[in-house]
Amino acid sequence: MNRPIEKQIGANIRRLREQAHLTQEMLSARLQTEGCDLTRSAIAKIEVGQRHCYPDELICFRKILKTTFDELLDIQPIL
Repeated sequence: MNRPIEKQIGANIRRLREQAHLTQEMLSARLQTEGCDLTRSAIAKIEVGQRHCYPDELICFRKILKTTFDELLDIQPIL
């Protein structure tokens, strides 16, 4: 696991979640309706880079947050 990349992806998810006016709890509920069993706690860990985000989860995030993979996976160079 590459911690800086995980943190950046998590920050992207948090930004997009907040732009959609969703709490972690609300996002968790919507993810579960899509068959992606993520708890609020798991989302919190993803957002701070403490938990890996799997490809099937990224697909669900993209759909629910109405975004693109480019936005989810936008990695800025680390200086």
